[in-house]
Order: sequence, then C-alpha cells, then structure tokens
Amino acid sequence: MTRRTTHAELPEWVRTLLSESRFDRYLKAAGGEIDVAVRLYDWNVEVSAAFFGPLHWLEVSLRNALNHRLRHRYGQDDWWSAAPLTDNGRLKVSRARRKLGQQKVGQFSPDDVVAELTFGFWVSLLSRVHDRMFWVPVLHKSFPNYAGSRHALHGDFMGMLDFRNRVMHHEPIFYLDLPEYHQRIYRLLGYLSPDAAEHAGRTDLITDVLERRDEVWPRMG
Repeated sequence: MTRRTTHAELPEWVRTLLSESRFDRYLKAAGGEIDVAVRLYDWNVEVSAAFFGPLHWLEVSLRNALNHRLRHRYGQDDWWSAAPLTDNGRLKVSRARRKLGQQKVGQFSPDDVVAELTFGFWVSLLSRVHDRMFWVPVLHKSFPNYAGSRHALHGDFMGMLDFRNRVMHHEPIFYLDLPEYHQRIYRLLGYLSPDAAEHAGRTDLITDVLERRDEVWPRMG
C-alpha cells in the first residue's frame, strides 16, 4: 500500500518549485498519496500538451475566418479602423498595436495586428452586442456548416475560451470532462471547415492520452 503524505513530507522540489498550494489539488485528488499525485500532475501536463494542437487549429481558424469576412465587409485590411467595435474591442486593438510597436522595429502590418489579437477578442465578435453589426450581415457566413443560433455558438466558444486559457496557463484540467472538450473542438472546427477538422485530427494525440488516465488516477472512474 502507498503511504499517504502530508504537506510537511512533500519533496523539497515540489514545495519550492510547484508550491504546496498548486500541488494541493493533485494531492487531494490522489487521496494524499504522493506518488499518485505526482503521476496525476505529469498526466495533466501530458494531456494539456495533447490539447495544444487541436486548440491551435481552432483558434487560428476562427481568427482567420472572421478576419477574412470583416476585411471584405469593410473593404480594408485594418477593418477595425472602420468597424463599430465596442470600447473593450477598441481597447484590445490598441493594446495589440502598442505591443507590436514595442516589439517591432519599423512598421507593422494589419496581419501582425490580427495575429496579436487574443482569442477572447475574436470570440467576443460572436456576442449579442455585435449581433446586428457583425453576425447577421456577415459573420454567420464564416460557419457554413452551422445551422443553430448565434447565442448557442457564442456559448460554445466561451467555454472553449475558458478551457484554452486553463491549458495555456498550466492550470489543472484533469478533473474536467475532457472527452466533451475534445469533441467540442472538432464540432466547432467542423462548423468552419470539415476539411480543416479532418486534417487536425490526423495528428491528434488526445484519445491516446485519455485512454491512460485510469492507470494514472484509478479514482477517476
């Protein structure tokens, strides 16, 4: 039987490099068993890395699909200069431009701004406040394989935004319904392009990692 471990008994590298507060969630999930908690932490890193690829495809595809439509809608590459963005949207564009100005020597292009804008910015363009200005006239065309409401689509992407941020900020995701998030990524990507979803799936490692979770954390059930 594996001996249960208290915080005082944690290895020094866990206490000082991971921190007790960060590791506590894993230790509790492992019933206080240090070796199980470490394996669970390692698996969380592994499954987060596996999600990175599909999340990449979803974020980049959404960004470029919306940018393509809005660029043609307003007849200019820097469409945000003419579009009726919210105050928060304009603030995010200003931050992106300011950051590029600090990083780059000389001029930066509209494509640079597009790449610098956050996933949250692009998801916000699907919100209710942009319904009449963006969704109805043009952005619905970015999702040729979607027949539902804008509200439901925005809700799905908001969930993916939260999940994406957890992955990118190295947060615990082991306790979430990961198969559902896996399916949702491909469902949303399929709304944009079934071909892109099929291509992204060719290098997907998530299923293989998920199949090993019970070996790492038997309590997951």
